Amino acid sequence: MVTRHRVRAAALTGDGGWINTGGEALTLASLRGKIVILDFWTFCCVNCLHVLDELRPLEEKYRDVLVVIGVHSPKFLHEADHDAVLAAVDRYEVHHPVLDDPTLSTWQSYAVRAWPTLAVIDPEGYVVAQHSGEGHAHALDVLIAELVEEHESKGTLHRGDGPYVAPEPVATTFRFPAKSLVLNDCIVTADAGHHRIVITELDGSTVRSVIGTGERGLVDGDPDVAQFSEPNGLCLLPESIAAGCGYDIVVADTVNHVLRGIKLETGKVITVAGTGEQWMQGDGPAFGVEAPSGATRLSSPWDVVWYPAINAVAIAMAGIHQLWSFEPLSGVVAVLAGTTNEGMVDGDADAAWFAQTSGLAVSADGQTLWMADSETSSLRRATNGVIHTVVGKGLFDFGYVDGAASDALLQHPLGVAVLPDGSVAIADTYNNAVRRFDPETREVSTIARDLREPSGLVVIARDGGVDLLVTESAAHSLTRVTLPEVMQRVSGDAFRTQRPAQPMRPGAVDLAVVFAPPAGQKLDDRYGPSTHLVVSSSPPELLVSGAGSGADLTRALVIADLRAQGIERGVLHVSVRAASCDISDEVEFPACHVHQQDWGVPIELSDDGVAELSLMLAGLA
Repeated sequence: MVTRHRVRAAALTGDGGWINTGGEALTLASLRGKIVILDFWTFCCVNCLHVLDELRPLEEKYRDVLVVIGVHSPKFLHEADHDAVLAAVDRYEVHHPVLDDPTLSTWQSYAVRAWPTLAVIDPEGYVVAQHSGEGHAHALDVLIAELVEEHESKGTLHRGDGPYVAPEPVATTFRFPAKSLVLNDCIVTADAGHHRIVITELDGSTVRSVIGTGERGLVDGDPDVAQFSEPNGLCLLPESIAAGCGYDIVVADTVNHVLRGIKLETGKVITVAGTGEQWMQGDGPAFGVEAPSGATRLSSPWDVVWYPAINAVAIAMAGIHQLWSFEPLSGVVAVLAGTTNEGMVDGDADAAWFAQTSGLAVSADGQTLWMADSETSSLRRATNGVIHTVVGKGLFDFGYVDGAASDALLQHPLGVAVLPDGSVAIADTYNNAVRRFDPETREVSTIARDLREPSGLVVIARDGGVDLLVTESAAHSLTRVTLPEVMQRVSGDAFRTQRPAQPMRPGAVDLAVVFAPPAGQKLDDRYGPSTHLVVSSSPPELLVSGAGSGADLTRALVIADLRAQGIERGVLHVSVRAASCDISDEVEFPACHVHQQDWGVPIELSDDGVAELSLMLAGLA
């Protein structure tokens, strides 16, 4: 049995109240006798969504002793809206209590620094472990089993039902539809909340057929047996390509981490890329290297589009902040752009940084790929292998401001579409609006407001002109928006995420990432370093030294004093990976487990700031 340093858990407080408890406000005292995992998450964060999936098997395995509580800690203004949190809990099938903490009260009580973070509380109310990032399911499984044994023997473990109360279901044709595709005589929609594909008439409401059982899963076959898991993007292949590969539509099956192919004539579904397992750091392929699509892991592909410039499907690989390509005829995938670092860095494709790209569209000439980069609240484009940011300022800046593109602001956009005049429509999801960027004037304007989380856009013909078909996700519907001749202009407010910046002293700063191998595991360096640390900054000149990659989890940094240049704030980007292997004398090659996390640490230059920064990847509290 491991001896643990125990720290009394702080109270659970949040101005937004409780969800999934039947109206009851939970306290740690009321949970005494249960093992509790606090999951600090926010619904914009794809890594948080990965952790929700990692926790589901543990919730089932330990359902009579474990209580998971989601502590919703918003990054964006929209995420502080209680109704939006309610919708997200419904959308992502969160089947445990959720504390809505819009002012980050509980977040700060537990000294959390990143989404997602997990804190484990034992049956006596003490914090015994904290983990940041993804890949901790195995470690949590071992720890929970130990806590069960320890507290059952002490008589401090109470078995029985937890406090989760399921909400009443509401029947709708669509449930959180994601994106749509308009064909000659019908509309194809990724009905994400129902885990299926729906084909309607051009009115967007009369259902013609359904592909998928409606149950979450990864099953190929005929439309009445096939299964998806929160499908998002849809792409129609050119006829010549479809004839050669045997399917017409590519689907980004996001939570399954695969691409699916659908033959429209029969509705039959096949898996065309991905293994069903999530890509983790260290998996291939390297930039510029092709890999077999059926043997290569993907990570939350969010959108797909046919990109004539490369004669392949472009993939918004949101889970690892990259763009990939997929060639249906040859069956290969490759990295198209991005380093897997999260942020906003333009330039050559192999050095660019993205942040959860979630929407794609291609210009009429087939040469420019437009992107909605959701976590940087930006509109970006790729042309001839070079990435440019058109609208947006970075990871922590967002808002609702029209006008010159250099000043305009968006809030977590998820979709884009190229309009007939060459301008770009943007599904400005967390502003509940559709915006427009005009490349000629470089102005941003508003097309429509008062929508409910628009996530997908597509141009659709009507008598005498064209409309914009909006996938209005939180309204569970498809909405036609008439494109006006004169666009509105909105001058709203600019915001920064309310997450507090860390005051930091210019000069020497010691960075340390804490990682203790979980119980029953050890670091294994037989085949090279088992840890990897990458450090950079925004702006780049904020770091005089200490940027770059290496195996050590400590790093001496030198922070530049840029205040004389009018720069008082910045972001330290820290990315870490650690692999630990099971301790076993009986197995020659014991199982290994990858733990990974990216931190974007906002800092404020201050003479009274700290000179050291400690980040927790995993360890005992």
